Amino acid sequence: MSKTNGKAQEIARTYVEAIANRDVDTILSISAEDIVCTSPIGQTAGLERFRAFHDGFAQMITNLTILAVYGDDEQAVVVYDAETHPVPHAVTAELIKVKDGKLAVTNVIYDATPFAAYMTTVQPH
Repeated sequence: MSKTNGKAQEIARTYVEAIANRDVDTILSISAEDIVCTSPIGQTAGLERFRAFHDGFAQMITNLTILAVYGDDEQAVVVYDAETHPVPHAVTAELIKVKDGKLAVTNVIYDATPFAAYMTTVQPH
């Protein structure tokens, strides 16, 4: 993967900026109908489930700082620090793959341990 600008890098930057702005509509507008997202909490497939994933994440974010975006025409990597209500800092990386000019696959990589620890403190409804 090169560090030069490419289509995947452009989409990745738009994607991570939309996450930072909690702009789920923009995220969906650049995503393929059959988008696949894999993270430590499981895999989602399709726009509706991807929307639900990002709607939930958007509610948790208090601040997001973009640390890096690298890519070429086919894939990109974004790294960001997400400050959330449950966890003050979660450094996250996403490997993004683009197909036919749309975000097709994202593999979210982060340490879920602090989130699991937080969940032990939450009272069930």
